[in-house]
Amino acid sequence: MAKTKHLLSPKLSLTFLSLLIVAATLAAAAATKGVDSPSSKTGRPRPFKKLNKPVVLMISCDGFRFGYQFKTDTPNIDLLISGGTEAKSGLIPVFPSMTFPNHYSIATGLYPAYHGIIMNKFTDPITGEVFNKGLDQKWWLGEPLWVTAANQGRKAVTLFWPGSEVPKGSWTCPKGLCPHYNSSVTFEERVDTILSYFDLPGSEIPDFLMLYFDQPDKEGHEYGPDDPRVTSAVSKVDKMIGRVIQGLKKRKIFDEVHVILLGDHGMVANCDKKTIYIDDLADSIKIPADWIDAYSPVLAMNPRWGKDVKNPGEKNAEVVAKMNKALSSGKVENGEFLQVYLKEKLPKRLHYSESSRIPPIVGMVGEGLIVRQNRTDAHECYGDHGYDNKYFSMRSIFIGHGPRFRRGKKVPSFENVQIYNVVAEILGLRPAPNNGSSLFTRNILSPFKET
Repeated sequence: MAKTKHLLSPKLSLTFLSLLIVAATLAAAAATKGVDSPSSKTGRPRPFKKLNKPVVLMISCDGFRFGYQFKTDTPNIDLLISGGTEAKSGLIPVFPSMTFPNHYSIATGLYPAYHGIIMNKFTDPITGEVFNKGLDQKWWLGEPLWVTAANQGRKAVTLFWPGSEVPKGSWTCPKGLCPHYNSSVTFEERVDTILSYFDLPGSEIPDFLMLYFDQPDKEGHEYGPDDPRVTSAVSKVDKMIGRVIQGLKKRKIFDEVHVILLGDHGMVANCDKKTIYIDDLADSIKIPADWIDAYSPVLAMNPRWGKDVKNPGEKNAEVVAKMNKALSSGKVENGEFLQVYLKEKLPKRLHYSESSRIPPIVGMVGEGLIVRQNRTDAHECYGDHGYDNKYFSMRSIFIGHGPRFRRGKKVPSFENVQIYNVVAEILGLRPAPNNGSSLFTRNILSPFKET
């Protein structure tokens, strides 16, 4: 297995330093004033009526683009928003804005370069091994929330969350707590399964539960984000949220459970007229098809230089220069919408270079465009994601409802790597190393109130 370079970034080191400084300051203040510091209250339970501990239920709606909630009536999502905290302009995905990288970033607080799942499907440039949503633990780095919880004596339940079936440390996908993905299980069955855990004796109720819906992503891919069938899928998702809310209300714990509703990415339409063909670059440089591991929305290239080439890095730089020159020449249709980089030269804001799994050459494709090898690779219009996370169309939703979330609060958009620390703070867990900010929780959570 190829090792991922520098698992912890400089940003992550600064997070630890900030945490130590803040902890020391709060401890000193507490000693002076004779009161508990906010951090010391993290694990103290509120005076719950039914539950005797903080509980988090995280629900993911795959491909729920920010703005879908305005396409149709969503009374149940609206209820969570009015009574909780919402990312006002949506949740920002990590790059690439794909399902597996983002769900695992939400779970670990790490960017894909550090948790290892750099795309939904990819070929390791060094070993040649292919990852295709497999469960071999060698691919899945970092510590997801379900492992953090299990390591600290808490009970976690996951229902179809990407990556949760992978054995890691104390987590071996416990029987009954981590069923393997089964698309035939209806949404109603999924909700009822999660709700059934709240019928257990108080001490056996899980501290952390995760629920995954694969809609409205499916309809968005097939028909594009503006199709009425996507609107119908959004309505269905809202009904499932209503089923969750009513189930919690029936058990008289709706106001005690921290419900986090979010998505992994957005969606945008693309069509034939928005295509860039690699063979159109042939007058300037010929790019063999076997150099390309993925075309779009991320162009992933790993040139196969022979053993006689002693400077592959320089050769790769030449390829990038020639490609960009041809793309900007005006002779390549839609060429201006593709920018090619050596991976180490990618914009720093993407955090997408510190891994040996990322191919040496990466192309950033314009919003809604696709790349194909030649014009025989035609396609119909459909929807897609995976593009630069700066595009608003790639944003999803974030809503937090429960004791620690302020009622009716709007917060600025943030990247989903921050969510790991939010959940850890609510549950009173010691967070594993991650790329989120330890101070972010102050922006989104209220402190514990005195009993």
